[in-house]
This record gives sequence, structure tokens and C-alpha cells, in this order.
Amino acid sequence: MNEKILLVEDEAAIRMALSDRLESEGYVVECAVDGEKGYQQALRNSYDILLLDVMLPRKSGFDMCRDLRGAGVNIPILMLTARDQVVDKVVGLRMGADDYLTKPFEPAELVARIEALLRRSRNPAGDAVRQYGELRIDLRGTTVTREGKPVPLSAREYRLLEYFVTHCGITLSRDELLREVWGYSTEVFSRTVDVHVGSLRQKIECDAKKPQLILTVPGLGYKFVG
Repeated sequence: MNEKILLVEDEAAIRMALSDRLESEGYVVECAVDGEKGYQQALRNSYDILLLDVMLPRKSGFDMCRDLRGAGVNIPILMLTARDQVVDKVVGLRMGADDYLTKPFEPAELVARIEALLRRSRNPAGDAVRQYGELRIDLRGTTVTREGKPVPLSAREYRLLEYFVTHCGITLSRDELLREVWGYSTEVFSRTVDVHVGSLRQKIECDAKKPQLILTVPGLGYKFVG
């Protein structure tokens, strides 16, 4: 493995815990304690991925992300924050971030998101088409076929499937799906997620009663396993 990560986090306990976990997974981790130092390190050195806290001294994570993209630094950026407002995620993504993880989070989810970002950065062209048995998903062309025949999906069903596929292997809560796919507050009744997952399973699974692609994770949500 030996991919090199720059972690920009001002809280010492979090920085140490994340560094230890990522190094145990085989990553090489370098750290910065504020946005300005992190920005300079990212400009001077070569990294495979950047983990960037939003609330940083001297230069915010949003500003750091924007300035790095403006300087031509195109490595994947995963933003880490205690904020959970949709608007904050939108701002981060518009500044050039590739993904967004809200604290507190499980270390296993962080590792899974890092792996997904690294896969996409290694193979950006091939990543547009996903094949799962007889199911073929063209993310660039926004088409889905099964056994060579078009799968008729509504716009919402396609967006839900796209979110599952691009977060393959990650357990996604109903609240996250409501925010990211529907743009709803988590106060909205989450039964709508279950209904759409059920409809999607009917269309893409060989047997919707025994799903092999979209699995239910009891008490947590759903996971697309491909």
C-alpha cells in the first residue's frame, strides 16, 4: 500500500488517533496542525490524499481546499468536520472537496472512504462504468442495463443507486441518504428511503426478497456491496 496521506487536524487527540489507525492500515501519514501549515505542506510535497478538518486555525478548511484547487493541486480531498448542516457540505464540495465525513465517525468508515477515493483517483475513466454480474451502470452516461436490457429508473431511483455505487462498501444511514439524495432534513420521516430502496431492489436484484447488491444493515441503514 504505502499511499501517503496528509492529515490537517488541530485537535491533538483526534490527530493522534487517526494517525495511529491509518498507519495500522498501511498508510504513511504526515500531519499539520493548522490550515496555513497544511497548505504549505500540500504545495511542497506529494501526497495521495488529503484529510482536511474544516475548523482550523490560521486558514479554514474551506479556504485551504479552495486555494489548493486554485493552485492546481488535484489530489483527492476528504473533509472532516463536526458540522452536519447540508449547507456546509455543499460549500465544501463546491470548494473542490471530493467527499465529506461528519464527526463523530467510525474509523472503519473513514478507511472505506479513503479507499474509494484512491480507487477513483487511480482509474478515473474506467470508474465511470461499473459491472456487477449482469448489471451494468454507466455513471457518465447515466444509464443502467441488466442482461443487456435498459432498466427503467426514475430520476430519484437513479440518484439513489449512483450514491450507493460511489459509496460501495460503506454503511449509509437513512439520515445520510435523505440529506444527500433527497436534500431533506433528517427530521423528515425516513420511510421514504425504505420505499425507494425496495423499488430499486425490484429492478436491479435477481431476487428482491434475497438482495445481493443492496444489503440491509440492521439498526444502521443500507450498504451496497456489488
